[in-house]
Amino acid sequence: MKWEIVIGLEVHAELSTKSKIFCSCTTAYGGDPNTHVCPVCSGMPGVLPVLNREVVEYALRLGLALNCDITKQCKFDRKNYFYPDLPKAYQVSQLYMPICKDGFLEIDLSDGAQSGEKKKIRIREIHMEEDAGKLNHSPQGSFMDFNRCGVPLLEIVSQPDFISDNAAAASSQVIAYLEKLRETLLYLDICDCKMQEGSMRADINLSVRRPGEELGTRTETKNMNSFKAIGRAIEYEINRQIDIIEDGGKIVQETRRFDDEKGTSSGMRSKENAQDYRYFPEPDLLPMNIDDDWIARVKKNLPELAFQKRERYMRDYKISADEASTLTCHKNISSLFETLAQKSEQPGESAHLISGEIMRLMNSENMLPEDLNIDADKLTALLGFVTDGKINRSSFKETAEAVFKSGIDPESYIAQKGLMMVSDDKAVSEAVEKVMAANKESVSDYRAGKEKVFGFLMGMVMKELGKGANPELAKKTLEIKLNQTRCM
Repeated sequence: MKWEIVIGLEVHAELSTKSKIFCSCTTAYGGDPNTHVCPVCSGMPGVLPVLNREVVEYALRLGLALNCDITKQCKFDRKNYFYPDLPKAYQVSQLYMPICKDGFLEIDLSDGAQSGEKKKIRIREIHMEEDAGKLNHSPQGSFMDFNRCGVPLLEIVSQPDFISDNAAAASSQVIAYLEKLRETLLYLDICDCKMQEGSMRADINLSVRRPGEELGTRTETKNMNSFKAIGRAIEYEINRQIDIIEDGGKIVQETRRFDDEKGTSSGMRSKENAQDYRYFPEPDLLPMNIDDDWIARVKKNLPELAFQKRERYMRDYKISADEASTLTCHKNISSLFETLAQKSEQPGESAHLISGEIMRLMNSENMLPEDLNIDADKLTALLGFVTDGKINRSSFKETAEAVFKSGIDPESYIAQKGLMMVSDDKAVSEAVEKVMAANKESVSDYRAGKEKVFGFLMGMVMKELGKGANPELAKKTLEIKLNQTRCM
């Protein structure tokens, strides 16, 4: 019997502000436990919060980028619950009047790529809230680190629009949405999206039903912070729910934790509804008035987003869709490309270098895009050497690797390694004659019509000339000498 999978997502994005949402404590990642804390974010009695205006600005940026309606009169609410990582026993959030509502994000469907099929995922709301602390577990017990308390969050809540009768397709839609959302956050410069540090994490609300039925009972798998783990968690939860229902059981609405090592999830607690949190208007913060001028100013200053860059690269630079996608995979990569394209005046070669050799080297070093730090001036000089015909492609790759790994000056490296291309007609001619003399049988075979041996002879000439061989000149000279003799 067929089953239909229905998924909605809640994504938490930690904002890249320098201070917390309601106090001046730093938001820097790490640090000794409980050192980025003050009476406000640790919830001491008698303290009052002061809203960080930049948090509202960042929320407006994201809301406008995701086609949302802005709530001009909005406010904060108090969400009451106690966990050890929340010292106040409540969280300041937005339930009744979230700052952004009714938006959407358009994704490309992998199974519709050939036809350019897209799907619109509706955004129910985006609201501002404060993060909780972190529990560190050890054999000696669990210890609290409150450094993260009060770090500003945007929670992006989708509608349950990820619907499919196929687990792989459902997972693919979710990952496509998260990747598009991640690149949007990065290009807006409001979140570093370092999932390994928890600055972007997702909660998966999932249920199954038979086609045509009402929505089933959902579970929420919490705090997923890698795309690979999210895919595995979705597949596991789909199979778990279907097995329970087909065995005559019922799904319990609950919050679950996914164990990536085991590939299984376990129940944490029953899933609360809004009324369980006893929300009420936050008494220590005034309502906000977001006027039209503020919204217009934010909209005017929105940066070019990744999908817009891709379209421009393909249109203006005649770059392929695959290369454009690679060049916009991270803001750091696209910034390097644009700098290099401008300095070298060779956008095509710049695209090939970054999407090819630089990305290959990053993968071999397991380097994240945000950690790439390479001198664009040195890459510009390197491009000049190859486009001016001073080094061959093999030497180009070798030098690119040296620049990537050691930051060496390309001109010095080329001179030191003797990579400058040999374009001396006499030297090339002597090398060809030497190879022909040493491989008379292959020369005879070529002259008898076995043209496949040309590749072998060409390889021997290149070897004779060394790293600085000029392949075009070598090929031309070898052809002339072989064919001249053949005609005599």
